[in-house]
Amino acid sequence: MQNLIEAFVLGIVEGLTEFLPVSSTGHLLLLGHFLGFESNGKTFEVLVQLGAILAIVLVYFRRLLDIALRIPTDPAARRFVLGVLVAFLPAAVIGALLHGFIKGVLFNPLIVCCALIAGGLVLLVVDELELQEKHTDATAFPLPMYFKIGLMQCLAMIPGVSRSGATIVGAMLLGASKRAAAEFSFFLAMPTMAGAFAYDLMKSYKDLTFDDGILIVIGFVAAFFSALVVVRSFLDFVSRRGFSLFAWWRIVVGLVGLAGLWIVG
Repeated sequence: MQNLIEAFVLGIVEGLTEFLPVSSTGHLLLLGHFLGFESNGKTFEVLVQLGAILAIVLVYFRRLLDIALRIPTDPAARRFVLGVLVAFLPAAVIGALLHGFIKGVLFNPLIVCCALIAGGLVLLVVDELELQEKHTDATAFPLPMYFKIGLMQCLAMIPGVSRSGATIVGAMLLGASKRAAAEFSFFLAMPTMAGAFAYDLMKSYKDLTFDDGILIVIGFVAAFFSALVVVRSFLDFVSRRGFSLFAWWRIVVGLVGLAGLWIVG
């Protein structure tokens, strides 16, 4: 029963943090460490993301369907789909090559805490910069810009960096508005997270037990509903308030995590 409750709590945390620039994986690893929750090969932390993926697909279903229907006749739709694929490619290649190293070495609470703090400081600086907003439509970035954002996303393979944080900061530094940068991080999340889910499942499904499956399902459901709340409100929030709140949250969580590791290990 304790594991079921922990899986539910971790699923809620996953959904609430996946699309915020605070690192969902970092939060799951830290919380799991202090709760004593150990998944088989750190698979829970990856597979539970499916709930968040489906939440964003549901919220963006009409836009996604519209883009899909326009692909045969609209060059702009084809160009956007190509842009998402171009942005996804670096993470797909590097993630496949370094999968074992990432899960075996980088999934470390100390690394997570340091990455949370460092990323928070970066967000604070970027949020205060007077950047020129040259691109306000996430579906119409230049193709080279999509690729550069994809390279920035690769930094998030270090747990605690944040996939959405890396893509948002990268897009803003390249001239995207805060809203457009955040929205593109949503679009890029779909193939990236789906790819990570599929690859991790392919690598680990033979080692999963029935109990592992139950925990993943519980986490998935919790992540789905909590992610719905975030996706529906995040863009309006960052358009008005920016990212400083999330930056300070990262710094506080990182410092508390370091203190916890020093006190209890």
